[in-house]
This record gives sequence, structure tokens and C-alpha cells, in this order.
Amino acid sequence: MLYFCPPINKIIATVFKIMNKSLFYIKSKIKDSLLSMDYLPRWMVFILDVILTIITSQISYLIVRSLRVKFYDTLDVPTRYGIILLVNIFFFIIFKTYSGIIRHSTFIDGVKLLYATLCTLITLIVINYSCFFITGKKIYLLPSLFINFVITFTALFLFRVFIKIIFENISTIEKKGELLNAVVFGADANAISVVTALQSEKIKRFQIVGFIDKKNIDASKRILNIPILNSKKKVSVVLRSINAQVLIMSDNSLSNIEKINIVEDCLDFNIKVYNSGSITDWENPEAISKKVIEFKIEDLLNRTTISLDQEPISKKLKDNTVLITGAAGSIGSELSRQIMGFKPNKIIILDQAETPLHYLSTELEKLNSETTIITQIGDIRNKTTLKEVFANFKPNVVYHAAAYKHVPMMEENPAQAIFANVLGTINVADLSVEYGVSNFVFISTDKAVNPSNVMGASKRIAEKYIQGLSINAKNDHCDIKFITTRFGNVLGSSGSVVPLFTEQIQNGGPVTITHPEVIRYFMTIPEACQLVLEAGAMGKGGEIFIFDMGAPVKIIDLARKMIRLAGLVPERDIKIETIGLRPGEKLYEELLNDNSTTVPTHNSKIMIAKDSCLNHDELFTQIEELIAIANHNNKIELVAKMKDLVPEFVSMNSDFDQLDK
Repeated sequence: MLYFCPPINKIIATVFKIMNKSLFYIKSKIKDSLLSMDYLPRWMVFILDVILTIITSQISYLIVRSLRVKFYDTLDVPTRYGIILLVNIFFFIIFKTYSGIIRHSTFIDGVKLLYATLCTLITLIVINYSCFFITGKKIYLLPSLFINFVITFTALFLFRVFIKIIFENISTIEKKGELLNAVVFGADANAISVVTALQSEKIKRFQIVGFIDKKNIDASKRILNIPILNSKKKVSVVLRSINAQVLIMSDNSLSNIEKINIVEDCLDFNIKVYNSGSITDWENPEAISKKVIEFKIEDLLNRTTISLDQEPISKKLKDNTVLITGAAGSIGSELSRQIMGFKPNKIIILDQAETPLHYLSTELEKLNSETTIITQIGDIRNKTTLKEVFANFKPNVVYHAAAYKHVPMMEENPAQAIFANVLGTINVADLSVEYGVSNFVFISTDKAVNPSNVMGASKRIAEKYIQGLSINAKNDHCDIKFITTRFGNVLGSSGSVVPLFTEQIQNGGPVTITHPEVIRYFMTIPEACQLVLEAGAMGKGGEIFIFDMGAPVKIIDLARKMIRLAGLVPERDIKIETIGLRPGEKLYEELLNDNSTTVPTHNSKIMIAKDSCLNHDELFTQIEELIAIANHNNKIELVAKMKDLVPEFVSMNSDFDQLDK
């Protein structure tokens, strides 16, 4: 009959299509709503827990009643179970069982539930026997309380497991093909927490396909239903055998050398490496997953951990007023953060860069409420502005980090190098003497050693001025201690090679190096600042402290490692181009002048350089002449005068090399 009614066929087919589309729409809406829901509100979790407790109380009552035992008639049934409910609610609030995000529930949440329900059981037993001692009758049968405890805990726990599984399954329905297969190196509590956190990410990044445990080669064992892979073979071989693209380092027992060997092995086969660090906040999966970040180039430098002597640093800084010039820069800002940990009374952060200084001030205010943060916009070249700062706040300790540091730029603008690096240092140092500062720490550079450029020479002149002032202070029995610290390149500082390479890699290359044989010493910014603080504390006055920079690094090797860390192949995905040495640049840096010697200190990473110094009265006169020439901005005359002051200054790849002939 339907055959003879084509319109009815079409109507039925249309209805089915509409129904299918509607069902698909409803299903997708439910899925989207679940995915968009970050977490159930606390009040909703609390109400659901209360409802479950009411249900489990009813179930336990029915179970006990089915055993045909006689209940106590001290109280009626609603009152008895009302007390159970109220005690449960009390301990829910005490242990905040409702405060966790259910979709991110962890072992800690289960423990909280166990504590809450166990405390409820103990409290009810106490109430039961208290009633017995008072009235001679009990309220509850002990088996009834135990059954209620087991059922309530199981129901609350399974409720969280159920919600967690639903969210995990829904969030991976369409993402499985897009996730990167990852293996976690480590199988301890740290590694398990990392995997649990990664599996609960709202936007997943990895599909965890295995653990590698260096202590266990039994591949039959599993953790979180994830296999432990054979650790006899090289890590890269294991990962390639199961088509894993990512290694997550989460074994804190590995030495630096072991970790670097594993990472470099993986990088050779284009396997991306992530680092999880050490877990401290076990209850926060989101914070744990945020710690899983790509391996950084500084992690491959094999720098040993620095052990600071905290006591002398604390004596210098605690309850004192500290001034930091150039505070918005890479070194100045990290110095500010570390100094805050020693709880000075006031910290004065001074810089001419308004926005970075504002950000630093906001950051420091969150670190330590006991220290007063004083933010000062000012230029060290302006002595009047600086004098107001010293007069108003009277600092006890000064860290002078403000400087112009870019070699090619200073080669083009030698007068500005003199104004900032020499005159600025003179202003800060002279005012430190005038206002009775106890410690003055000057941040210098390895480019001041046998300088080949204007920037390095300007810093060497500033070093000499500080040495001269120190001699004067000792002759005048002045208490101020002038200390100079000298180190090489710091990774990640503004304008340094690492941020440049990072940007070039992100833009698809090429990565540019000046010369394939260029080598540099590197240390991290926090490491450099730690050594500055310790050198400042141990200094007696007049020393130039140099830091153990470790083994020098070839810049071309650094470029290749950074490309591989980005998951790319050097020369195939990212080209490396040589553009030639820049003006004033040399192939390698030094930490000592040709005629210098070193004296060790109690810290093996800090040495004292013994440099010769001019007669300080003659030196001051020549520096005054240098500044006068800078005011006329005659470049040739100015650089010639710098070479008189610093005889070892020999220009390289610069127009000023004519002055050396």
C-alpha cells in the first residue's frame, strides 16, 4: 500500500532524518555541556553527597532488618538515621570532601572521604556508648554502624570515580587520533601524579603509553593499567619501538649527566622531551600538568646545583634597606626576587624603563608582605635624581646592575656607553660613599677582560673606578665595601642569543650565527644572581669576584640543540646561516686579563681576580677627561682615550681598529 503512496514514503523518510538529526544534536549538546563544565559547584557536590548518604543509610537499614535482628527502641528510625546524617554532614564540612574538582579526583580525595566516614563511625560509636552509660540502652547496633560506614564510603567514592570516567571518556572521544603518544621516565609517586594530572587535563596533550623505570626491567608489570617498558634498551629505541613521539622526564633520582644523556639520545631521533619537575602540591592536578613543559636549553648545560651560604647573606640584607639599579633588567629583576627572600626592611627598585618596573613591583608585592617595595623611575646618569633617592631612603646596601650591554649598539654609540656605564657608575658609587652605604656591589661582565669592544672597555673603566674608590675608602677609614662581580652570558636575558634563536626557530628559520667557531660561557640568571649575593656577602672590599662558568659552549652547538628541542631537524627543517662576526665581537670570551691571577674562596664557584690598578688619583683625572670628550661626541678621540685608560683594549671587526695600528 505504501508503494502506491509515494508522498507517505517521503514523509516517513523525512521524519526519520529529523529524528536522527535531533538525537545527534541532543547527544552533541550534552557532550558539549559536559565538556564546557569545568567543575560541579561545591554546593551541588555537597547536596549530592548528602543525598547519597540518605540513600546508603536506607540501604544499610534494609540490609540489617533483613537479618531479622532486633533494633534498639531508644529512638525512632527517622531520628536514629537523622543523627547519622547530621554527623556525616559535620565531617563533610570539617574535611571539605566537597571542595575537590570531581573530574580531577585523586588519591587525596579518596583519603578525605575515608577520614570523614571513619570519623563519623567513631563519633557514632562514642554517642552509642555514651547513651548506654547514661540510660542503660544503646541507640545503634554495632554491625549496623559498620555496614553503614562501608556502604556510605563505597558509594561516595564510586560516585567520584563514575563522574571522573565519564568526563575522561567524553573528552577523548574525538581527540585520540590527535594526541601525542608519550612515555614517562620514572615510576615513583612523582611520575604517577604527573600521569594522573595529564589524564585529567581538560584539553589533553598526550596519550600515555608506558612508563620506564630504571630500577625495574620486568615488562609484565603495569601502573594505572599502563605498561612498564623494558629499561635494558636505550630510551630512544624503546620509544621508537612503540611509536611514541614524546618522553616526559619525571624521575628526580637521575643525576644531571644521566638526564642529559637520555635527552640528547632522544633529540637525535627527533623525539620531543618534556620535564615535569618535582611535585609539591599533590592535590592540584591542574598545577601539576602545568609543570609538564618542554625541556629548556639551560637544562642541557650540565650546571651543578649551587649551595649558598645563607647566614652571611641574611646578615647583610635582613631588616636593611637595599637599592637595586637596573632593577627592571634580567639580572636586576632576579636579584630583586632573591633578595626579597632575605626579608629586607625596604627594597628600592630603580630603573628608567617604566612598564617592566611596574610589572616587577606588582610581582614583588605578592612575594613578601613584610618588605616595603619602593619603586623609583630614574636614570643613573642624572645625579640629581639619584641624590633624592639616597637622601629620602638612605640605603644600606646597593646592587648596581644598570648598564648598556649590547656590543654592536655601543660600538655605534661610544659616548652613550661612557655616560651609562662609566658616569652612571660614578654617580651611584659616589653617592654610596656620601650617604654611608655599607656594601656596594657592582655587576660587571667578562667582556671587560681584554676588551675588544667599546661596551667591554667601558665596563673595565667602571671596574677601575670602583677599585680606586675602594682604596680611597680604606685610606679614609670609611666603612663602605666596594665589591665587583664579573661573569659571562646569562641564558634568557633580554637581547641574548637564546631568545633570538627561539624567535628565529618559531618563525621557521634560518637561525643565524656569527661564526661557526664562536664559543661563550653561559650560566642561568638565577645562578648568576645567587653568586652575586654570596660574593657581596663575603667581600672585604676592593675585590673582583669571578664565577666558575663551567665548560664553554659552541654557539653553533647551542643552535642545533635548540632546534632539536623544538622537535625539528637542523639543516632540514631549520637552516643555520653564518653572517659573520659583528663589530667588537671576538671568537671567545675570557674571565681574566693576561696579567691577572686568581685566589680561591670557600665557595668553589667563586674566585677573586688579582688585577693591577692605576694610581687612583691619576685614574680619576683621566676619567674626568674621558667624560668631557664624551660630551663633545667625538667618537675617534673618545675611543682613543678609552684605549689609553685600558691598554689591553684592542678593537675587533670595528672601525676603531685603526687606532691600534
